[in-house]
Amino acid sequence: MAGLKREIAQERPFTSVHEETFLNLLRTADCLHRAFQRRSRDWGVTSTQYNVLRILRGAQPQGLTCSAIGDRMITAVPDITRLLARLKALKLIRQQRDRRDRRVMWTHISDAGLKLLRDMDPVIQLAPRELLGHLSEPELAELTRLLELARKNCADAQAQVSCSDAEQAPCPV
Repeated sequence: MAGLKREIAQERPFTSVHEETFLNLLRTADCLHRAFQRRSRDWGVTSTQYNVLRILRGAQPQGLTCSAIGDRMITAVPDITRLLARLKALKLIRQQRDRRDRRVMWTHISDAGLKLLRDMDPVIQLAPRELLGHLSEPELAELTRLLELARKNCADAQAQVSCSDAEQAPCPV
């Protein structure tokens, strides 16, 4: 019995090689995501929150709007406003209205957010090698190429970013 069939205790054959490959991708993504979550939970943040903090660290000092954060996320989150509200409640980000257009809200990583990332970096930066280190560099390059190719037909599938009314101005329509 093939690996995935055994893992999910499926007795019948897959309906196609496409189905088997698709389910393997989903299973692998979930496996890697859970492994990452185990590493990030010690700091009390989810992988999605961590992703936002990294995005904002990279956007210093100007910060980003709601829609710009949504566009850069690894995993699409339909309600960025709620996610940002949780990070703000944790004092990991700060927000300010644009001086020229009060409808636009700029989000910046706070000093506490930067400290959290500095604390997390040594552990989190080891994760890719720990999880994928059994693959050679040529295998990793081929896997990356194939994954990028697989996403080719997904361009329109990214979830629309939902920003509150005050933040709707910078969101693409």
